[in-house]
Amino acid sequence: MEQQQQQPEENMRDKAVEALKTIYDPEIPVDVWELGLIYELTVYPVNNLFVRMTLTSPSCPSAEEIPVEVERKLREVENVNDVTVELTFDPPYTMEMMSEVAKLELGFM
Repeated sequence: MEQQQQQPEENMRDKAVEALKTIYDPEIPVDVWELGLIYELTVYPVNNLFVRMTLTSPSCPSAEEIPVEVERKLREVENVNDVTVELTFDPPYTMEMMSEVAKLELGFM
């Protein structure tokens, strides 16, 4: 049985998600992807990435660092051409946005 080959956009998205899973909120031992801080991850032609994300709160002490780290880590992904990170607080972050992995890690399940 032949393995179906992924589309380039899907492969780039997978690599971007892997990179996002290496970024942690310094106060929470769970990565930004599993925390649900990434609202949107879009791969546009010629490997341009767009990320719409939030923080756990507008007064998050890491508000300056996390979006910058997201952009830096995504730019390090092989073949990425450009990265745009947009920070939003609409909708406001809630714990329901966490994945089951994050909830288990933090003892909420």
